[in-house]
Amino acid sequence: MTSNQVVLAVVEALEAENVPYLLVGAYSVNAYGVPRSTKDADFVVQLRSEGVAGVVKRLGDRFQLDPQMSFETVTGTSRHVIRVADSPFVIELFCLSNDAHDAARFSRKRQGPLLGRNVLFPSPEDVVITKLRWSQQGQRGKDIDDIRNLLAVQGDALDWDYIYRWCDEHGTRELLEEIRRSIPKI
Repeated sequence: MTSNQVVLAVVEALEAENVPYLLVGAYSVNAYGVPRSTKDADFVVQLRSEGVAGVVKRLGDRFQLDPQMSFETVTGTSRHVIRVADSPFVIELFCLSNDAHDAARFSRKRQGPLLGRNVLFPSPEDVVITKLRWSQQGQRGKDIDDIRNLLAVQGDALDWDYIYRWCDEHGTRELLEEIRRSIPKI
């Protein structure tokens, strides 16, 4: 199974279990910016922790749920890791939190193509906002690069008032402006 086939299998399992989801992380960056490779697929899901077992059961024997759930500190949510047999590729399911931006991002989801199938992604604005928040946890280089590439591709098509509002709330406006200044003018 390719990584994209794994992602589509997870999407199909989530939809079959009626689990609302967003495909986030590198896959959402790839939907709106400059594509890059990744060793995992991140989903935000609206389900209780015990609901993960039904999704994993539907996926079949090639998929194994890590027995230990972890905690994500930016939005204060739980994270479940699903491993794929004979593959380094990993699925991470982040439970939707009560964080205001997490809820807003989830409500603004959009359909986009992946291997000829529509899947649900956050808006490009919400990808920028989320990546900015994550980058505060140690200036993760890939997040900064993802933001820069997404801004370079999307530019004026973005809802800048929406982005600025959340950046001001999260204290990431200065970093956003620094990244914007680093994008070469064409």
